[in-house]
Amino acid sequence: MEHMIEVRGVRKRYGSLEVLKGIDLTVGQGEVVSIVGASGAGKTTLLQIIGTLSLPDAGTVTVAGQRVDTLSDRALSRFRNTTLGFVFQFHHLLPEFSAFENICIPGYIGGRSRRVVERHARELLSLMGLANRATHRPGELSGGEQQRVAIARALINSPSVLLADEPSGNLDSVNREEIHRLFFDLRNRFGQTTVIVTHDQNLAQMADTRITMRDGMIIGDSDQGNI
Repeated sequence: MEHMIEVRGVRKRYGSLEVLKGIDLTVGQGEVVSIVGASGAGKTTLLQIIGTLSLPDAGTVTVAGQRVDTLSDRALSRFRNTTLGFVFQFHHLLPEFSAFENICIPGYIGGRSRRVVERHARELLSLMGLANRATHRPGELSGGEQQRVAIARALINSPSVLLADEPSGNLDSVNREEIHRLFFDLRNRFGQTTVIVTHDQNLAQMADTRITMRDGMIIGDSDQGNI
């Protein structure tokens, strides 16, 4: 399997606290990987470094064949917009824009054709079962609907890698299960590599591989092959 993500010897410190203590991790193309561990284990910091939102103090990070830890700020912004999709626990939708507009924004920022972006946004809304909610603003949507809009937004530029931080942590049990299944349906449809930080053991066990972290280190991984 071709590697989509390669992390080698990554260390990260905040003041006197060493959050990551020499992380080595590879993720194959099209693989769904979950990262679990207690709060403070370094999961989100690792995800942020893979997603170029934070730079390592030491080590190398390669995503989609690109060494990202050496890119300029401008090149990083471009790389993020074209190659990575992000899904967060609290959606981070812009409240003054409709669901459709929220989905389109990263495409507009990327300078893509408005016609192409809006056609893809409509396709994603339909795929998410939200075609009839396109003009609704986030405040008019349920939590599960908001998260599906956020996932559609993450997919608008057809990223190679989807990164999710506690994507179902703010949802009820029914919506949680729907969002969990959606990640795998999307992988099967679009083929993107997915890394999910989660405390939800059901979601973690669904992943192809489960990575366990403790005190800034990877202490185990399990090739599960469940989906």
